[in-house]
Amino acid sequence: MSSGVRGTIFLEKARVISQLAYDAEQFVLRLGAPKCAAHAGPGTFVHLRCDAALPMRRPLSIMRADARAGWIELLYKVMGPGLHALASRQAGDELSVLGPIGQPFTPHPQRPRRLLLGGGVGIPPMVFLAERLLDAGEAAVKPLVLMGSEVPFPFRTRPSTLIVPGIPAGTIACMPLLEEWGVPSRLASRSDFPGCFPGMVTELADAWLASLGPAELEQVEIFCCGPTAMLEASAKLARRHCVPCQVSLEEFMACAVGGCAGCTVRVRTPSGPAMKRVCVDGPVFDAYTVF
Repeated sequence: MSSGVRGTIFLEKARVISQLAYDAEQFVLRLGAPKCAAHAGPGTFVHLRCDAALPMRRPLSIMRADARAGWIELLYKVMGPGLHALASRQAGDELSVLGPIGQPFTPHPQRPRRLLLGGGVGIPPMVFLAERLLDAGEAAVKPLVLMGSEVPFPFRTRPSTLIVPGIPAGTIACMPLLEEWGVPSRLASRSDFPGCFPGMVTELADAWLASLGPAELEQVEIFCCGPTAMLEASAKLARRHCVPCQVSLEEFMACAVGGCAGCTVRVRTPSGPAMKRVCVDGPVFDAYTVF
């Protein structure tokens, strides 16, 4: 285990508080896990045992964490026997949770215009980051959350009442939770969902970035989580507009604490290429070093 995370990852018996089902076999699971909730940051994840009969754990990004109430929320889509078993869990059930794991997103104060991009099951860290930015109470910080999905979103969309200059006309669908927080959001999909931008979320981001002047672009920083193709497109987008970009990588994991080195990726460093572990060296990396 990396010395940078030693003593910050906890093994807990978490209690299922609630589990909400959405279209396309998507679920939002709330767990009572006080230690994890107290130390979680946007971009960190948990390694969860879905069922006693399945020894391999599953890595799931944290979508929200309440340190005072001692709970965390996870959004996942059923894929494979592990998450299928997890979907059957009910309030009161106990689950073994290892977390929080990984390096979180690190917003830079000199870049107060934060563009958060989430694709599919990459949405959770963006919700978490938006909430933490809001909690920080910095008046200069202006987050904008853009989300993309080709299946129905894991929430009931509605038209936004928050005006966002530079967003294409007709793109009005938002995430209600973010709307209630006062954080503007917009949705993209190629599945013809009402009020959504008819394309990729990175194309929607490109349209918004293109509407900004040079001085405004100097204040922008991009944060992104989603499929690899989306992350690569986000890195290209950031380069084209000359703005920094942080990405949260998705990778298959065995131990998730840095011991097996089964989740390594090639990263450019000042001393040359190096292999880094997504679990503890990441999952958040500077996009320019990965793509």
